[in-house]
Amino acid sequence: MVLAVKVPRTEGEKVRKKLLERGVLDRRYRIKVEEDYIFIPVTSKVEEFEIVDIELEKAERKPHNYREVVKIPESLRKFLPSSFDIIGNIAIIEIPEELKGYEREIGEAIIKVHKNVKAVFMKGGRVKGKYRVRELILIAGENSTETLHRENGIRLKLDVTKVYFSPRLATERMRIFNKAKSGEVVLDMFAGVGPYSILLAKKVKVVFACDINPWAIRYMEENIRLNKTWNVIPILGDAREIAGKVKADRIIMNLPRSAKDFLREAFTSAKDGTVIHYYGFGPEKDPFGEHINVIRKIAQEFNADVKILDKRIIRNYAPRQYNIAIDFKVTFS
Repeated sequence: MVLAVKVPRTEGEKVRKKLLERGVLDRRYRIKVEEDYIFIPVTSKVEEFEIVDIELEKAERKPHNYREVVKIPESLRKFLPSSFDIIGNIAIIEIPEELKGYEREIGEAIIKVHKNVKAVFMKGGRVKGKYRVRELILIAGENSTETLHRENGIRLKLDVTKVYFSPRLATERMRIFNKAKSGEVVLDMFAGVGPYSILLAKKVKVVFACDINPWAIRYMEENIRLNKTWNVIPILGDAREIAGKVKADRIIMNLPRSAKDFLREAFTSAKDGTVIHYYGFGPEKDPFGEHINVIRKIAQEFNADVKILDKRIIRNYAPRQYNIAIDFKVTFS
């Protein structure tokens, strides 16, 4: 028998919320409805309500984390990754060497907990090459690498083996969107399939979106159609080739490993008052210092001044290494 509050059905939801707020709702059991009354399980008596002893079914607790259901030896649980990426209906996880041989069990556990996930891949190596892609190995589910990802109110179609895409930057992309102004011309120097460009196109005048990967441009063109953002102009090619051909109010440099090598191209495409969003990797001790020094050095070559507007740690990238963002404004003398 279980303690339960007995109330008319018409009062059920209001009372349930009140019991939840007080912390006495017993989630271990299901709420029961009989004729005109509803019985809500509670952990202790509540003076203002009628309390009864009643038989209630136990509630099925849904696991919220794949680590709760994965079937591996107990001694190995400490090696289970605490996080992984979900892109559309595809999960991508990095599995440590200690869990070699249990890849399928891990993949099946992810699918069991995340009902929207249809395929799980493990990372087979580092992001490499000029297209910034990595080898992915299927460990569970369907062998499909193309997906439709939703974030910040836009839809992005992509193939996870052909283009670089990080869902972990969704908040950062929205941050830039909130800073952008209507009427701006934007240059996205390393646009990928368009997560920055297509989002910004909802607000600014025009976005010139450049990428060297033909697959990225192909998917970007499809994403433009999906989102009806006709003011995104896709450009296939190296950012060096378009430097100066576009003069932008806002420039995005989301190529953290080598953005510093393209700063001259960014300054060439800037005008007085342009805001540049620069991304890089930096050590834990001083993640920003080296990048700011390089920015100021290149600015001198263009007789420009820079004002640092913001600097942020976005996420841990590797042990004692951060993925950072620096926003700065360019003023020409």
